[in-house]
Amino acid sequence: MKIFSGRSNSKLAQAISVELDIPLGPCTIKNFNDGEIYVKFEENIRNEDVFIIQSTNPPAENIIELLLMLDAARRASAQSVTAVIPYYGYARQDRKDRPRVPISARLFLDTFEAVGAGRVITMDLHSPQIQGFVNIPFDHLYSRLVLLERLKRLGLNLDNGVVLSPDMGSARMGQAYARYLDLGFALIDKRRPHHNRAEVVHLIGDLKGRQVIIIDDMIDTAGTLVSAAEAAMENGAESVMAVATHGLFSEPASERLMAAPIDKVIVTNTIDVKAEGLAPKLEIISVAKVFAASIQRITAGRSLSSLFEMEN
Repeated sequence: MKIFSGRSNSKLAQAISVELDIPLGPCTIKNFNDGEIYVKFEENIRNEDVFIIQSTNPPAENIIELLLMLDAARRASAQSVTAVIPYYGYARQDRKDRPRVPISARLFLDTFEAVGAGRVITMDLHSPQIQGFVNIPFDHLYSRLVLLERLKRLGLNLDNGVVLSPDMGSARMGQAYARYLDLGFALIDKRRPHHNRAEVVHLIGDLKGRQVIIIDDMIDTAGTLVSAAEAAMENGAESVMAVATHGLFSEPASERLMAAPIDKVIVTNTIDVKAEGLAPKLEIISVAKVFAASIQRITAGRSLSSLFEMEN
């Protein structure tokens, strides 16, 4: 097999290649003066299983770059082409919730399939039902395979720890963490009057005197997370830690998180995190082993289910 990387997260791609003990394939990617992207694989990939690693976080150039790489691989007669998308952008736009809006999550998956992707691998989708938007194999990986190892080291139990879901959408994920860590579970009912703005309406659960772990799939502007942390402290929490898979950290996330009553923010490296202002609180955990194990199993024709036994 051959592994190539786009420019959105070359650090994670390099880490995956080290885990696989397979060097990243040479690939030229550059921009012309007018901004157009040029892509060329610098080695023969005919009849090879090709894996292209590229997160699709902003800017939108990352999506165009992935499309060009997929098309180039198909036209170079690769035997199979797999899009490895550690963070799948536009996943929050997964339904037509108001008139005259696109279903962007479906649009881009359709486009990836149309240009040559025969399989998609991604991690912690904002909406798991997105897997049903395409008719090609879709492997949905879970960051908790590595995050649980880190959280277990906290030594918390039912008496002193609780997992808090900041909204209904993350409740299932929070319940899974609470179950495997043997902690209590709490939930916030929030309202979102505008994009990137959330308001806490109700908090369900007992947080008094407990160390709170807020679990979510992503941190964007951190409005939801900060509101949840403030609500937790107002309800008697001893301390607050935030854990998420994808660290987008759009402005003003760093400023908000540094000012919030949050001791630590843990994210994975599905996105090449650029949040220098958050460094004193930030911890990044690698998911390279999870992606490498998945790629190995796919290439060998083995099941991925044993990786997710904790999900059952």
